[in-house]
Amino acid sequence: MRISARADYALRAAVFLAAAGASRVAGERIATAQEIPAPFLEGILGALRRAGIVESRRGAGGGYRLARPAADVSAADVIRAVDGPLVYVRDERPSEMEYSDDSGALVTLWVALRASVRRVLDDTTLADLADGTLPEVVRELAADPESWVSGP
Repeated sequence: MRISARADYALRAAVFLAAAGASRVAGERIATAQEIPAPFLEGILGALRRAGIVESRRGAGGGYRLARPAADVSAADVIRAVDGPLVYVRDERPSEMEYSDDSGALVTLWVALRASVRRVLDDTTLADLADGTLPEVVRELAADPESWVSGP
């Protein structure tokens, strides 16, 4: 599974806004602080605004802020807003896939993969990421030394 630059940037921007609380933050400030190309960030913030995750105001005192409390926005919400569904296989939802041969166990594998990704990303909120108190499931997975080893 690959996390896109767009999803990474979106989460970084959203966590930055979560840390800012109710204050509005200029897009340029987010871009500079998070080292995100400003034009790319504007597109991301637009997608987050359309998804109801951030709100924006123009002019003096304008900028971006979260549209709802950081504890009510999951990492999955942010990723879905900019990239769509979390796990697709050949542009299909895993639960809707069918194989005509003996590869049916692959459907179960893809569904399990989606479930594990959802478990981590749906259970982790922007508030968790902003204050560093990650859910137990995330801490347990990251505590396994094998999680940090690069595979072939």
